[in-house]
Amino acid sequence: MPQVSLSDFILAARSGIALVSFPTDTVPALATRPDQANLIFTTKQRSPDKPLILMGAEAADLWPFVTGTPEQWEIWKQVAVQHWPGALTLVLPASDRVPPAVNPGDPTTIGIRVPNHAIARAVLAQTGPLATTSVNRSGEPALKTMAAIEAQFPQILTLAPGESEELATRFPTAPTQASDTPSTVAKWTSTGWEILRQGAIIL
Repeated sequence: MPQVSLSDFILAARSGIALVSFPTDTVPALATRPDQANLIFTTKQRSPDKPLILMGAEAADLWPFVTGTPEQWEIWKQVAVQHWPGALTLVLPASDRVPPAVNPGDPTTIGIRVPNHAIARAVLAQTGPLATTSVNRSGEPALKTMAAIEAQFPQILTLAPGESEELATRFPTAPTQASDTPSTVAKWTSTGWEILRQGAIIL
């Protein structure tokens, strides 16, 4: 797995020429530009009915990918203010900004999240929202260490250690540790929130 400079890492993520991986507040993310999401499905051997999520540095970066009524927006933004950055993925109606490749099985919805992790947010602040998922082959456990990722996916780019340390200083109040608890996934429906996966956060 090539460990690269920050500039090369950001260039690869922005251009979609390679998959990248960076730590988050849950498990390491496998990421690419949203319109290149097919690279993730191919690499993971992932079924198209298992959508990716968009991860961003700030809630404001993600809202353009969502559409709803003024009343819905008020509810969604209140939840975001309360729980983001954090381990909560909101599945909401997708706007026309979302490439179908991110959620081939149901392009009308999109999962969005702001991770509570300094390095992840610093990366996303420079790349813009990325299509993300865990690093693993479909059906296998998520890989949690750089060594494990390197062994299984030598083509994925990661940051050289010194670059990661410098990035962490850009969000000094954000943690740099991960949790083994997955994010809660909550989908908005006509009757309110439906919990698709219960994780660290309770709505």
